[in-house]
Amino acid sequence: MIDLNALKFSHRKKEILFDNLCFNLKSGSITGLLGKNGAGKTTLLKLIAGMIFPKDGKVEVMGYTPRKREPNFLKQLYYLPEEFYLPNTSVKFYVKANAVFYPNFDHELMDLQMQKFEIPVDNRLDKMSYGQKKKFLIAFALATKSKLIILDEPTNGLDIPSKSIFRRMLAGALSEDQLVLISTHQVKDVENLIDRIMILDHGEMIMNREILDISEKYQFTTVRDTKSIEPLYEESGPIGSRVILPGNGNSSPVDIELLFNATTSGIKLT
Repeated sequence: MIDLNALKFSHRKKEILFDNLCFNLKSGSITGLLGKNGAGKTTLLKLIAGMIFPKDGKVEVMGYTPRKREPNFLKQLYYLPEEFYLPNTSVKFYVKANAVFYPNFDHELMDLQMQKFEIPVDNRLDKMSYGQKKKFLIAFALATKSKLIILDEPTNGLDIPSKSIFRRMLAGALSEDQLVLISTHQVKDVENLIDRIMILDHGEMIMNREILDISEKYQFTTVRDTKSIEPLYEESGPIGSRVILPGNGNSSPVDIELLFNATTSGIKLT
């Protein structure tokens, strides 16, 4: 699905952001892309979508070179940026005008998701709040049934009930030939949704693993005293220490925030 090899990229007159970046992603997953501010998450998404171009190296997505922006590539890709613009038109007209670019667009699914988000189909986009616009675009993105759906900070602007609807909606709307790539700072919003995690740090992909693999190899828990154990990583909390321990043979729910903090602090989890 996505294959990057020896990718190099830098913004004009700035230091190199990516140097020899390599990774591979297959379809059939919801992948979370995490990283600190300035790590290059949005830049990487734009490179994958063909919105900006690498200085060197290989970027191949669904068998296409994104920078060529071929129609057969674009009709299988939907990219929802964090910052977006919507025209002064109605929901119905927007869907009618844009759905035709996606051959697998599911109008019934779009209507269902609009109902779940409680957005009337006769609303005008320019009269909506930021949160309503974001919900509309999320519904549209999933209705395209694109093979690759890229969501940059999708839960920004959503209230708590809408975030819950978003998680259920995304989990139930995908097929095995699709890949959803989510970049977010809101780790808790996707913690029980993603099945693969990628962590970008200083231009390097320091983690690209399935959540199931992590849950089987490590134990995430809270303990009152760490004197009798040797945690791989620990953080002090109000009721004890949050720790990562070697796995005990059973699957453990993954604390993605703790995992992120450990990995970006230099802890090597093999």
